[in-house]
Amino acid sequence: MTPANLAEAVLAAVRAVFTERGLDHSVLPESVTLERPRNPGHGDYASTIALQLAKRVGMPPRDLAAAVAGELTRTPGVKSVDIAGPGFLNIRLDPAAAGQLAREVVRAGQAYGRSDRLAGTRVNLEFVSANPTGPIHLGHTRWAAVGDALRRILAAAGAEVTSEHYINDAGAQVDRFARSLYAAAKGEPTPEDGYAGEYVAEIAARIVAERPDVLDQPADDAVAIFRDRGYQLMLAEMRASLERFGVHFDVWFSERTLHTSGAIDHALARLREQGHVYEADGAVWLRTTAFDDDKDRVLIRSNGELTYFAADSAYYINKRERGFDKCVYLLGADHHGYVNRLRAIAACAGDDPDYHIEILIGQLVNLVRNGVPVRLAKRTGTIITLDELVDAVGVDAARYSLARSSTDSPLTLDIEVITRNSNDNPVYYVQYAHARIASLLRHAAELGMSRGDDFDPGLLSHERENDLLKTLGEFPEVVATAAELREPHRIARYLEELAGTYHRFYDACQVLPRADRPVPEQLTRARLWLVEASRIVLANGLSLLGVSAPERM
Repeated sequence: MTPANLAEAVLAAVRAVFTERGLDHSVLPESVTLERPRNPGHGDYASTIALQLAKRVGMPPRDLAAAVAGELTRTPGVKSVDIAGPGFLNIRLDPAAAGQLAREVVRAGQAYGRSDRLAGTRVNLEFVSANPTGPIHLGHTRWAAVGDALRRILAAAGAEVTSEHYINDAGAQVDRFARSLYAAAKGEPTPEDGYAGEYVAEIAARIVAERPDVLDQPADDAVAIFRDRGYQLMLAEMRASLERFGVHFDVWFSERTLHTSGAIDHALARLREQGHVYEADGAVWLRTTAFDDDKDRVLIRSNGELTYFAADSAYYINKRERGFDKCVYLLGADHHGYVNRLRAIAACAGDDPDYHIEILIGQLVNLVRNGVPVRLAKRTGTIITLDELVDAVGVDAARYSLARSSTDSPLTLDIEVITRNSNDNPVYYVQYAHARIASLLRHAAELGMSRGDDFDPGLLSHERENDLLKTLGEFPEVVATAAELREPHRIARYLEELAGTYHRFYDACQVLPRADRPVPEQLTRARLWLVEASRIVLANGLSLLGVSAPERM
């Protein structure tokens, strides 16, 4: 019996009591939340439903709890229901009912943990969105890990997700990049507002190799060549770095297309129709202060130039007109000022900013070795790139470590810790649990033992088996909650708990027989089902984070 099944049984028991006593069904919740008591002596699961409803229907909480307990004990698989304190329901499952979860997990396989919690929701998830003027750096890399994990988790919760990278290719930064490439090709100093680093010289040399005549062109024509080809080469490098990191975007959206397709004019027309556009001082403004922005925003300057904000407005409206219910932006720590202005765009467009748009801000990442700041940067001279981080620690360690902490807080990664083969390295700890299971299963095969087609779930009655089953049962809710709250780190923390629970089970419950310690065949078979269920959940959880589940370490 899964926690979800039990929650449904509790709600069914409450409905039965309400029907029998003629109580008002309108106060009933759509679902019931169960908790795992800290003290195993208090039962397998606990519910406060009687406390929540008693006052609404004019009954003493313990009386309502007693009535619900009487109904619930009739449910197959429920061993007992005790009433504690003012009206808590402490529920114990029959070992056979608890053990059935192993069967459900194994038979569900890769589908275990998935749900339809967010079914019917179309989400546009934009993250990284680095300027095409330099390599992906460490700050972008945090969003690459978190954003791609969130994409996987949202999909597992039933949402239809499109991952999107916004290419800022229409602004002055691309012109500065082009001038920097031109200067590098000529052997001249980097322009004052330009881009420096070995990567600039590398790209400039590639363009000269492709176009030996480029420096013979008039300066403006040469800069245009460096702009177009440099942009293409830098973008290709960004794609390759992200793909190497396991991050694939469904859409690479060019800011230029907003200007060339008429999307900005279309957006301004829609905003005018909503009544939030006005003219002042020769410029065109959007009245964002009506929706909690600190000042109104300029759309068209007095000289006729479009602002970045005009493109931001058009981009949001474009997303909504592509059919997305929710537009989720993952932005860096220096973008706090964008939150209210982006929400104001949604409101000015006639949308609900509390539903249609979400802006998540990620804090900075620092890299250290034994507590001392690390400077890996070579090609840029000032920043650590995604490729340099992967070269130093590997994809798995980087992705897991970047995704396991809440993005609300600054993150410090210690290279020594996240590459160490020891239990104080979280990614190793979780991956080792999976590898340990794979080793056990290989050994079982060598002994000619398998879990067979079925097993007796009632044999899984040991305290550590019960702990492991309860932890496995929590996985679907952890995934759904991580999706709803946009918090991939919940998956990592769950996996660490599961790994610890599995290791304690393994130490206490012998799975395979030895010459000096035989194990009944049926018990071995049941435990092999539980072991395989644990392997599946570890693998499924690691997959949601984009991390491998190794069979050997």
